[in-house]
Amino acid sequence: MQNKLGLLGHIKYPDDLRRLTVDQLPEVCEELRRDIVEELSVNPGHLASSLGVAEITVALHYVYNTPEDRIVWDVGHQAYGHKILTGRREQFCTNRKLHGIMPFPSPAESEYDTFVCGHASNSISAALGMAVAEKSREKNGFLSGGENAAPRHVVAVIGDGAMSGGLAFEGLNNVSSTPNDMLIILNDNNMSIDRSVGGMKQYLLQLNTNETYNALRFRAGNWLRSKGYLADDRRNGLIRLGNALKSAISHQQNIFEGLNIRYFGPYNGHNVKELVRILRQLKDMKGPKLLHLHTVKGKGYEPAEKAATIWHAPGKFDPATGRIIKNEAPDMPPKYQDVFGHTLLELARQNPKIVGVTPAMPTGCSMNIMMEAMPDRTFDVGIAEGHAVTFSGGMAKDGLLPFCNIYSAFAQRAYDNIIHDVAIMRLPVVICLDRAGLVGEDGATHHGAFDMAALRPIPNLTIASPMDECELRRLMYTAQLPDKGTFVIRYPRGHGVRTDWHCPLEEITVGTGRKLKEGRDVAVLTIGPTGNTAAKAIDEVERSHAGVSIAHYDMRFLKPLDGHILGEVASRFSRVVTVEDGSRSGGLGSAVLEWMADHGHCPRIIRLGLPDCFVEHGTVSELQHITGIDKEGIEKAIETILVTQHDEGCITKIQQG
Repeated sequence: MQNKLGLLGHIKYPDDLRRLTVDQLPEVCEELRRDIVEELSVNPGHLASSLGVAEITVALHYVYNTPEDRIVWDVGHQAYGHKILTGRREQFCTNRKLHGIMPFPSPAESEYDTFVCGHASNSISAALGMAVAEKSREKNGFLSGGENAAPRHVVAVIGDGAMSGGLAFEGLNNVSSTPNDMLIILNDNNMSIDRSVGGMKQYLLQLNTNETYNALRFRAGNWLRSKGYLADDRRNGLIRLGNALKSAISHQQNIFEGLNIRYFGPYNGHNVKELVRILRQLKDMKGPKLLHLHTVKGKGYEPAEKAATIWHAPGKFDPATGRIIKNEAPDMPPKYQDVFGHTLLELARQNPKIVGVTPAMPTGCSMNIMMEAMPDRTFDVGIAEGHAVTFSGGMAKDGLLPFCNIYSAFAQRAYDNIIHDVAIMRLPVVICLDRAGLVGEDGATHHGAFDMAALRPIPNLTIASPMDECELRRLMYTAQLPDKGTFVIRYPRGHGVRTDWHCPLEEITVGTGRKLKEGRDVAVLTIGPTGNTAAKAIDEVERSHAGVSIAHYDMRFLKPLDGHILGEVASRFSRVVTVEDGSRSGGLGSAVLEWMADHGHCPRIIRLGLPDCFVEHGTVSELQHITGIDKEGIEKAIETILVTQHDEGCITKIQQG
């Protein structure tokens, strides 16, 4: 294996990398790319982003003393090369697999992973915190490496559109006013998952700084500092003066230097030897600095360079031909996101008030279907979930009807906006939460585990989850009818269960569920697609245990709950099982318990849902089994509630079965 990998085969940790000469680094970058392509062709993951930062990754670990020096990645799907160079090359084949290495950097996995970075735009804030902590240690004489150690360096690597996120701007604002020596590397590839949008994208495309000017300025700064003319109290004033002169000469403003953050670039992010030279120059420079690098997402693998969006996470593929391998049968039910996309366009053609909003996920949520047909009525706002919600609220306030589609886990960043900017005014915004529930291999940072528990206490919200594709269509149709207020629809990642999904668009009465099956012994209450799994479990239990009869209700709405169904369940059943694909604490099961207590009922209830922990990565079926919400887990819960009930007749039925 080492011969196949060449130089990379001899690199287990960055210390090994630093033993090489600078002239050997381009070969390391090429080998790193080949290794990533070969591995991801059979074990799918985020391909194009990691290919684009090979040189940045190698240069950083070559120049900086990691893990003592801190590198904070943003977003973490750029960091596969980082994982390979930091002791995980042999385990990289387990990436994103159950009990394998994590899909995104995490300090729980490696000391080289300085911060969790599954969501975008947090690197500058986190790195600033680390830089301030180091300043505090320096001030108090407690250097992190011991009494004679050099100060720790902190680098934030922000790219793939993450600079468009509001948190990044908040961090930049604080960087400019807080004493620190951190370096921000802006990996500018003009992409997130889809192509970047907005004013920051245009600004970065136009921004240019003369390299000769930067070199002269750097040398002059060093000379002034050595002579004692560039003390901290004078530095900011000199920087402001220099920025003003440069802006006047170039007729160009620089937002970063306007914030007193030294700007260098833009440079070619694929020239690893030049990157090493630049990083060595910047490494010990005092004050905050930003290095602007132009890169190509998918660099080094031609199919990914030509179609970076498709190759962001392409699944399995043939590395020799670039053919993406599809294992989907032609008669397979569609993905929920595609049903959403086609239905949204259908509704928009009927209702001129409808507009679509997505934070950087038009392809991921299939809003690109409407975007292609009605570009003037769809808005990709970039990685800015809170803005997406408030922007939708503003449009709704003045007569439009936005469908705002956000991945469930990313909507956590818009919690206050949902409350303050939409729900309080009961504005007609339809918030569609894609990827609700367990998402699989992307793990804890991406599971849509908390939306039901988090949103249920908020007044003025309607919260629903469809059991299948037709229910999704009907809920979307219902949500855009007059006087429905703020309407949340959550649905999972992946394929549905029906091929005959293009059903008529019909209104569903808000707050009503469905009785799917009559029964006598146990009532099973489900919400969303878990109802399909529960139906199979119910059928299996009834087949295995003669005489047992189980009722099944699809609650459909978490808020408002169907009081008629709950009243029927309370009057007819002493044993109830609830099933949901969200947090068990605060979700459907908790809502049912509260309703029963408030109405003076006390049935025996078993609640199935996601436990009070962060669920790891693996396939959806593996994770459903671990969390007990798969067919086997639901069967076990039904059988448990039957035999633990103080009802001898029930025990006899199980034993006879």
